Amino acid sequence: MTISLLAGIRVLDVSQYFPGPLAAQILADLGASVIKVEPPAGDPLRQFSPPDADGWAPDYKLVNAGKQVVKLDLKTPTGQEAVERLLARADVLIESFRPGTLDRLGLDRKRLAAINPGLVHVALSGWGQTGPYRPRAGHDLTYAAVGGGLIGSGTAETPVMVCPPMSDHAAAQQAALAAVAGLFGRLRNGGGVYLDVSLMETVLAWQSVPMTLAARGRLPARESGLLTGGAAYYRLYRVADGHFVALAAIEPKFWDAFCRAVGRTDWIARQNEPMPQHTLTGELAQMFAAQPLAHWTRLLDPEDCCFEALPSFDALPDHPQVAARGQIVRHAGSEPLIEALLGLRVNGAPPPQRTPLVEIDAAAADTLWR
Repeated sequence: MTISLLAGIRVLDVSQYFPGPLAAQILADLGASVIKVEPPAGDPLRQFSPPDADGWAPDYKLVNAGKQVVKLDLKTPTGQEAVERLLARADVLIESFRPGTLDRLGLDRKRLAAINPGLVHVALSGWGQTGPYRPRAGHDLTYAAVGGGLIGSGTAETPVMVCPPMSDHAAAQQAALAAVAGLFGRLRNGGGVYLDVSLMETVLAWQSVPMTLAARGRLPARESGLLTGGAAYYRLYRVADGHFVALAAIEPKFWDAFCRAVGRTDWIARQNEPMPQHTLTGELAQMFAAQPLAHWTRLLDPEDCCFEALPSFDALPDHPQVAARGQIVRHAGSEPLIEALLGLRVNGAPPPQRTPLVEIDAAAADTLWR
């Protein structure tokens, strides 16, 4: 099943690694035609993890499925002429160069506007196109750190890293949304637009509530508040066979159902004990640790109490809800790929399928959009 919401839209993806390619893939999932331009050595993601027999890392193949890929050297006249022909026919440009790089390549905003005045230009960067950090190097971990995405999560002793990378995936969705908004705006005013999307700022945009609470002196420390692990009824617990479960019984009716199901009605009245609820949390931890996962799922799955097991990545495709929705595609073989499709269903249809990436030469790329 394919989606044609963006049918006829042409996206030129000159980004690398994860955020830009993921953004372009979202647009491809929605029906756009995507040509990805890579340097002669290829996107470094090709070798990010041990490559398959075809020479490409699985990460690279998964992130760039649905695209046509061509290698061009933008530092040469031939490569620049080729990419300018593609730019002239493109609707959207997605790039993730460090700020100033396109200028040095002779493709500054004035030149891009001359080539294609209707171009929707999405400029992805770590810190943004302005400010003192504009030229500073970084990766997901540092962008998430400055954006406030790490300090609130973890144990009382230390924040935790997040995987898959937080700012990479957030910025991909932000960039795709910005591109679609730019296309919609172009319908109204007929002109292109330049869109500055920062990885750090996509995470920063989530921090209104914690910053406000901090300014009022009410931000709880890690493992001290409701959403940071301070509530016994909203936590992760380890069970006897090493698996983990999530309990999110915030509403009293869910907490009541949970307590009755586990035979601890004496806990019902303790839900509103002051946080952090160390004593109550310890009692729940001791209870969960006494039995394996199968026991708890058998006991609590039938109850309406906001309890779920944490499936392993091996088990995730077979989770009954995941399997029923059809978002996971298994590509079998000696080097299997497990693909998570776009989480979108149009008019009740299944999620859009992706074709494998195809590497083409410059001549084929030149004719593809004619």
